[in-house]
Amino acid sequence: MIEPILILGVGNLLVGDEGVGVHVVRALEEMEWPEHVHLLDGGTGGFHLLSYFSDYKRIILIDATRDGERVGTIQEFTPRLPSDFPPSLGAHDIGLKDLIGAAALTGPLPQMTVVTVSIEELKPMELELSPAVKASVPQVCEKVRQLLALNEVLP
Repeated sequence: MIEPILILGVGNLLVGDEGVGVHVVRALEEMEWPEHVHLLDGGTGGFHLLSYFSDYKRIILIDATRDGERVGTIQEFTPRLPSDFPPSLGAHDIGLKDLIGAAALTGPLPQMTVVTVSIEELKPMELELSPAVKASVPQVCEKVRQLLALNEVLP
């Protein structure tokens, strides 16, 4: 049996580009996936997601970051510790770092790959993505497919 893999998108849909992780998961839900690939809209993160870090041995996390890069820039990294997360993920970054820290206290962390999309500003009460971030959504979906193929999860 193949180990299940979680694709977890986090972000706040009410704050414009900050919700890109959730938008990506919604786009991925429109595609066909093997039954061992699980998709989850993680919303704004939080401790309700803690059990997923013990339930899965592999997680691909998708989030926005305010890192000063050009808006829509896609980056990928593999954190080993909570401190490896970039200093400015979206508006929920403290909660996400706390979540990873708490998960590390309960047992070994799953193998994680984080895919980020650079955003410029938070826009409260904005439901749409900016054109540059919206254009990155299909590219992030393709990046996820590449990561899964690289790990021999997809042909």
